Parts: sequence; structure tokens; C-alpha cells
Amino acid sequence: MHALIVVAHPDAKSFTHRVARNLAEGVALAEGDHTAEVADLAAEGFDPRFSAADHAAHKKQALPSADVRREQQRIDRSDALVLVYPVYWWSFPGLLKGWIDRVFANGWAYDEGAEGKLTKRLGHLPVHLVAIGGADAGTYDRHGYFDAMKTQIDHGIFDYCGARVATSEFLLESGQEDRAAQLDAARDLGRALFSVVAA
Repeated sequence: MHALIVVAHPDAKSFTHRVARNLAEGVALAEGDHTAEVADLAAEGFDPRFSAADHAAHKKQALPSADVRREQQRIDRSDALVLVYPVYWWSFPGLLKGWIDRVFANGWAYDEGAEGKLTKRLGHLPVHLVAIGGADAGTYDRHGYFDAMKTQIDHGIFDYCGARVATSEFLLESGQEDRAAQLDAARDLGRALFSVVAA
């Protein structure tokens, strides 16, 4: 089985990238013939801007652009999608949100039919979310950020397309001594990824 691990952080030396690499290592260490591809949106120069061409594709007046189709094909080849990202303003970074805006398009991720009938097209795709936050768990609890992000991301994006969020991990600020444990947890998630998918 194959996992697409999408990482959105401009610094290749960041903790976010280390988490993504450890996830990929875990997939490779798992029992079975599993592979992982890390898609580094910043290094690849993905353009997150939703353009007039994207709008025309959304309205089914044009085909998706080549870069969007390439990303859709990457997901089509995958048995699981993993998003690894820092929490910016209690959500995805703009780069990752723009990737979703453009790639999870009408006609591919879902279909808006006549009279508003919605067909969810990604029911086969398990999604794993790994958010890296700069605040501690108490801050997230106190302000309701866990629930707010779950509503916005799990329900508002993935449920709309029919994709099941299989795991949702928050690696939160807890001191440098816990970073090694968080990297181990990322490797463990990668190792268990396809047993979670099967469940």
C-alpha cells in the first residue's frame, strides 16, 4: 500500500519536516510491502492561489489545470493521505489550504449535481492529520481549538468529500525534551498507518 504524505512548511529543517520524514520511515518499517511519498509543497513550488482557471474548473466550464491534475493523480495512486502541518492562526498554513482549495475540486473530490445534489467521491480515501502547534494542550482546551479545528477540517473539508479522517494527532508545545517522544510517535503512526486503514 502507498501513503502520500503532504507537508506544508517553508523550512526543510523544521520540526514539521522531521515529523513527515519519521512518518515515512515508519511506513517503510511496517510489516508488508508499503511505500510512502513525501510531497513537500513549498520545495515543489505549488501555487496555492485559487485562480480564474480554478473557478472555471469548479463550474465545470474548463478542465483542471495540469498542476492540479498532477496532484489529483498523486492522491489517486495512494491508499492513504497524510497531512503534516504547523498550526497557523488555528488552522492550516495558507499553502496547504490553497492546495486543498485547488486540488479537492468539484468533479473530482465531490460532484455538485442538479438541484444541489451532492455526491461525495473520496469515500475510499482514509486521511490522517498531524498538526504541530506552538501552544500547549491547556490553551487548546481552554479556547475550544480542538473542536473548532475538527469542525473546520474533519467535517468541513473531508466529510464533505466523503473521506474518513482515520487519525487526528496534535503534537503540541511541551518542551524540547518531548520532541524526541513526538518524533517516535510520528514513526509509530507511520508504522501503524495501514493497520488503521484496514480497521
